[in-house]
Amino acid sequence: QESRVEVKERLAPILEALLLAADQPLSLDQLFRMFMAEGGVTKKDVKAALEVLGKQIEGRAVELREVASGYRLQVRADYAEWVGKLWQERPPRFSRALLETLALVCYRQPITRGEIEEIPGVSLSPNIIKTLIERGWVREVGVKEVPGRPALLGTTPQFLDDFNLKSLDELPSLPEIKDPAQLEAALLRLPAR
Repeated sequence: QESRVEVKERLAPILEALLLAADQPLSLDQLFRMFMAEGGVTKKDVKAALEVLGKQIEGRAVELREVASGYRLQVRADYAEWVGKLWQERPPRFSRALLETLALVCYRQPITRGEIEEIPGVSLSPNIIKTLIERGWVREVGVKEVPGRPALLGTTPQFLDDFNLKSLDELPSLPEIKDPAQLEAALLRLPAR
């Protein structure tokens, strides 16, 4: 019979392989299900093995990161510039209007298009919401119970994952949001993947 220490040491490299092969974050439940047929492995063992893996890769170019939808292995931000040289394409540049709209959705969700348009200095073209929805960062989360029943917009788990956040609580705090430039500045401080 393996000790708990032996179990987590044995699981760590398996978890590393699974996370390297996965094309999206894997939740603790998904990872645990991989070991259920084996018997004797608990969810607590998997969590402990993730901690072992995190310690084992400290100081390396990759890191174990927990985001909203689970765990993933990713290149540390220190090496992003080097990794960027692998691709000839420049990363997409987002317009100020798109960043302002995304920031408004982040901080004031749920919010309608009309409420966004009412904010002075924010220009909202139909393509901005479409782009945010296509990127998987914004979705319709319901309707506002007013005449016309406009769609309420909110962020998605994909937004949290792409910006390395476990929850919206990790957004930079803005006690009073009056100036759209403050919203944009806060969003630009987030560590985009």
